[in-house]
Amino acid sequence: MKLIIAAIKPFKLEEVREALTAQGVRGMMVTEIKGFGAQSGHTEIYRGAEYAVAFVPKVKLEIVVPDALAEAVVTTIARTARTDKIGDGKIFVLDVESALRVRTGETGEDAL
Repeated sequence: MKLIIAAIKPFKLEEVREALTAQGVRGMMVTEIKGFGAQSGHTEIYRGAEYAVAFVPKVKLEIVVPDALAEAVVTTIARTARTDKIGDGKIFVLDVESALRVRTGETGEDAL
């Protein structure tokens, strides 16, 4: 199993969710986050005053999928979340040692 962590622009969340659901992803965790990467934040003008925004709003997706589905999920997120502008996000893939569904006691891929 793989844990896929993706930080994307908030307005892309629904589009990414629909694409992943169509691909067979049955669940995900979503968290509103703030962060910065290569762009190191940006400046905005509010009521005529310019100010620096050090942390940019993002949405973090956490999805656990079987190994066979991981590459397709990463490709789908990357394609759907892309705007071709700075700050589109990052995707990380990690190994998952085990999983347990609390309600039924199912383990491994059956718990997904």
